[in-house]
Amino acid sequence: MRTFSPKPSDIQRTWYEVDATGMTLGRLATEVASRLRGKHKPIFSPHVDTGDHVIIVNVSAIALDGNKAGKTFFHHHSGFPGGLTTTSIADRFAAKPEEVVRQAVKGMLPKNSLGRQMISKLKVYSGPTHPHGAQMPVKLDLPDARRAS
Repeated sequence: MRTFSPKPSDIQRTWYEVDATGMTLGRLATEVASRLRGKHKPIFSPHVDTGDHVIIVNVSAIALDGNKAGKTFFHHHSGFPGGLTTTSIADRFAAKPEEVVRQAVKGMLPKNSLGRQMISKLKVYSGPTHPHGAQMPVKLDLPDARRAS
């Protein structure tokens, strides 16, 4: 029996829209990364990008854990002595909530050219609207990512 390898003609990409209101950041990121990779499809292959496009809206309404807001930090070094800049996730989320979500999803994708191709299929918006209506995105419900109230 021969091993199946998906060809570009076998891949059908679907657009999904996720409403992130009240979701936990990490659980949302794992579900979205799985969709971007294509692990939910029967033709999944780790060396081929078989994933779908994902639009995340209402990112500013994501729930951050109380402990995580004060204990998680982003570090950036300029390369010069004393060039380390550290910001907390709460400060970064207040300034750029889209980038916090994009970084969380990016960290769960492969660290190579395939991962960079996958992250380009992610669209993140802090408000409830997006300009991708022509692609007719399907509403995607992620019950495992919802915060238990």
